[in-house]
Amino acid sequence: MIKTKIVIGNWKMNPLTPKEAEKLFSGVAKLVSKIKKIEVVACPPALYIDKLKKISRKISLGAQNMFWEESGAYTGEISGEMLYNLGVKYVILGHSERRALGETNLEVNKKVRAALGVGLIPIFCLGEKERDENHEYLNFIKKQIEEGLVSISKDSISKIIIAYEPVWAISSTLNRKNATPDDSREMIVFIRKILSDKFGKNALDVRIIYGGSVSSKDALGFLQEGGADGLLVGKNSLDAKKFVEIINICEA
Repeated sequence: MIKTKIVIGNWKMNPLTPKEAEKLFSGVAKLVSKIKKIEVVACPPALYIDKLKKISRKISLGAQNMFWEESGAYTGEISGEMLYNLGVKYVILGHSERRALGETNLEVNKKVRAALGVGLIPIFCLGEKERDENHEYLNFIKKQIEEGLVSISKDSISKIIIAYEPVWAISSTLNRKNATPDDSREMIVFIRKILSDKFGKNALDVRIIYGGSVSSKDALGFLQEGGADGLLVGKNSLDAKKFVEIINICEA
């Protein structure tokens, strides 16, 4: 099966005003009007989604997080059904920045199952904080996968996108290092093996993408030599021209 490549922009807690958000979204939408081979997703702060969905259908919308309960006394939380009814298609779950705030594999699993239950496509993030000589980081990744995908059926696994994002390569990380396509390929092959052991041939249909300070300089390497089915872009998704440069590389 040929999997459609995907480029996802994670805006995080940016920009500061609705006007800036509309300008950024409109700028990207204008520049990707001829994109045909890949899917482009923008994940802005949730309060901007309603206005942005009216600007362009060329870009799918995603959320940066959600809660696992449908409704109730959960102050400050947003449910998957709320997001789905707003026109959201994707939702980022288990991002390293959420995990750094205390989110556990069990909580990520609840969110993944809840997202699937309402028709959202989870972007299930995982990644190690560091790489050690004893390769213990592989066990760390395996645990994230096994605990994060508990009770996910074989029929549902192809609806999930796996985003491998090594924490040590993220721009906001202290003493960060640049990840290479070889780093990406090693881990994507490993992740695919874990998924295959758990879900059989259905794992072949899962898109595994790379994230971690992606730029136009290294995007092609992660897609070709790195074996990624797409890219999760952080900082460079906040600049329309830089983001579209990465999109065009993926399209080509």
